[in-house]
Amino acid sequence: MSTENASTQVPEVIDFSKMDPKFRDEVTERLKNIDWSQCLACGMCTAGCPYSDVHGNNDPRKFLRKLVLGMREEALKDPFIWNCTVCERCTVECPMGVNFGVITRGMRGQFGIPTPGFMDKVVNEHIESGNQMDVPADEYMETIEWIEEELQEELGDPDYKVNVGKVGAEFIFGLNAREIKYYSHELQEILKVFYYAKADYTLGLHRWDCTNLALFSGKNDDFCEIQRPFFEEAVRLGVKKIVVTECGHAFKSTMLFYEKFWDGPKFPIISVLEVYDQWIKDGTLKVDPSRNPEPCTVHDPCNLVRKCGILDANRNVMKAITTDFREMYPNRMYNYCCGAGGGALAVPESKPMRMEKARRKVEQIDATGATTVAIPCHNCMDQFTDMNKEYKKGWKCTHITPLLAKAIVVPDWAKKEEEE
Repeated sequence: MSTENASTQVPEVIDFSKMDPKFRDEVTERLKNIDWSQCLACGMCTAGCPYSDVHGNNDPRKFLRKLVLGMREEALKDPFIWNCTVCERCTVECPMGVNFGVITRGMRGQFGIPTPGFMDKVVNEHIESGNQMDVPADEYMETIEWIEEELQEELGDPDYKVNVGKVGAEFIFGLNAREIKYYSHELQEILKVFYYAKADYTLGLHRWDCTNLALFSGKNDDFCEIQRPFFEEAVRLGVKKIVVTECGHAFKSTMLFYEKFWDGPKFPIISVLEVYDQWIKDGTLKVDPSRNPEPCTVHDPCNLVRKCGILDANRNVMKAITTDFREMYPNRMYNYCCGAGGGALAVPESKPMRMEKARRKVEQIDATGATTVAIPCHNCMDQFTDMNKEYKKGWKCTHITPLLAKAIVVPDWAKKEEEE
């Protein structure tokens, strides 16, 4: 370092007189069962974060040291708390297994830190209406009836019915409310796949949305008030399993509630991608990959893959239904967050920061040469749509289900029904 640079550099000053030795104990008490006392201050968390050097106030090591040192005021006012996408990429690298995403979520929800954007508004509406998109019950049923009519014509089966509120089905299928409000054509594709697989499923009648923005705000009372009624619907309908739609946020919300807060009957919680993977492997669904010949890659949503361990179902399905699958690197547990995690999409003023973070993902995709990007998460899909426009890439962004539906070889029994 030159003498000139050294003389002009201003070191960060830590005022020891402002440190509160009780703050560390308070954090430990409020973040119950989260052990962060083993931190070695080694900096591997910061090295593992893809965005620690992209913009300011995004260094996990610095934030954790503020907790350890009792820097109450500095910690509670640190922009890091909301800049962090809670993706847990730092946790993968931590030699002591300190889960930074869980710590950040807990700090958000347990210390009265103001929630930015419209997150609280959506949470309150969800509690009131029963779904994130504030869809009235009659509109929900009208949408289902419309999909039913469309599929009767498309499948050539005038007797086709969408199962809603069916008692005793093998599984209840949990939705993302956008699949009713905005993307009903995608729900139609999902139900078409279920038809060809002869799936024994039901949609919820009273509660059907598995998403939960309180996953990001960290307010556990709100989180449970939103998530519990869906589980109660599953119990009421007597299903054996809960299968969650193609959405990392919805899957993580369901798993977190089940593991930490649910005290009722036990259910396997399964991603629909795992179901697709099994159906393809056991021959329930026959597929023709030549129907998706374009270069394709797949994104690993943090909530689905790193946090919940669904490491291979998305890529197994993609490999089965496409002829030119190209892997992004790094992937699986080491994937990069798309930049919209942790509730950033609910904070409109964060878009410039989201687009800065998006560059890493853009570079990953460009390196594959893929023209189609499969994105098994609604939150991530919104981010990819924005980055596609921002960086003028021209990718085809899609969930996996439409590609699967396109690749399905119609079974003989369905062909006969069509001919009749």
